[in-house]
Amino acid sequence: MRLRALLIIMCLTISMIPVGMIGGLEGVKIATAFLGLIIVITFFVAFVMSYFITHPLEKLTKNIDNISKGNLDVELERSEIYEINNLTDSLNRVMTSLKLAIHKVGVKKGEIFEETIKAKEAAEEKYETLLKCMGAWTWKTDEKGVCTACSPKISETLGYAIDEIVGKKMVMFISPEESKKFKEMHTEVSAQNKEKTVELSTCFIHKSGNPVYIQTRATPIFDHEGIFRGFNGMGRDISEYKCSEEKIRELNEKIADMKERMHLLLNDKKIDHRKTLDTTKQEFDYMFLFDEKAHIIEGNPNFFKKLGYSKEELPHLHLKDVDYLESTEEIQQKMNQIKKQEKTMFKTIHKKKDGSSLFVQENISYLKNKNLFRCVVREDNIKT
Repeated sequence: MRLRALLIIMCLTISMIPVGMIGGLEGVKIATAFLGLIIVITFFVAFVMSYFITHPLEKLTKNIDNISKGNLDVELERSEIYEINNLTDSLNRVMTSLKLAIHKVGVKKGEIFEETIKAKEAAEEKYETLLKCMGAWTWKTDEKGVCTACSPKISETLGYAIDEIVGKKMVMFISPEESKKFKEMHTEVSAQNKEKTVELSTCFIHKSGNPVYIQTRATPIFDHEGIFRGFNGMGRDISEYKCSEEKIRELNEKIADMKERMHLLLNDKKIDHRKTLDTTKQEFDYMFLFDEKAHIIEGNPNFFKKLGYSKEELPHLHLKDVDYLESTEEIQQKMNQIKKQEKTMFKTIHKKKDGSSLFVQENISYLKNKNLFRCVVREDNIKT
């Protein structure tokens, strides 16, 4: 509220006191008769008083504004009000000290403010250069999510001119599926009233209609009273990264599918488990032992010969180093299953030290008394 209006309201409020006293002593009719006259006189007096108080303050404010722009030759006018005169005298002493300091240093008055402006412009230029190197664009919104400012990089990123973005809600340029996420972020931060920087990946829509994935970093803005006033944000185009991420995901799915098909291909024959697990009646190519953590702890001579490892490398060997098809999680699941069944057989591919493959048939049994697993391996008739 402006000072002049506040003074007038205070005077009018105080004028109600004599009206109330007259009403109490002489009656309501007499008080009502004097009400209009008292209000008019009070309003006139209040207006004159407020003018004499606020007018010098307005002039002093303009003078201070001129000083801040580098004009140290401003003459500060004195006022009829003692307190304002004290303020003017203090400001005059500050200006005198500033002029004396400038004179001693030997710098022209204008150069101080010119250097400040140049430093500000240089900092802004460095900031813009940094944003260009990062491929980022900046934006600002009010408490309603309306864009109030954005950098020129927006044209390159989304294809819109600055005036096509400013004045519109940011969610208008976000895909309908993800605009809800942006709104929730806006609502959550404004409700919590905390200065917490938020990061999220959002799908914006290019002017051409194509999706553009933006990594957004938004910092809430609060005024001096702690009221939420919007966001300062920075966005970076990560569409290429998203594309690569999607291709990697698809590739992992294809690899998993191929592994599953390979298992089916290698184990598509019906086999008599009683015969294949009876190693005394059947020849085998090599054998090794591994513990419940799938670490290989021992192997027969043919194990080292067939796979190309030495005994010195044995402490570092894990079952996943030998098995081409199984991951660590899949190996653990298989071991849990073998513990229940005690014996099992299936086909897989073993990996030699040199990276070449060996199609094999594994007969694995659980040695409960030693808490170890014995794997008897026979080469399959499939040629690599």
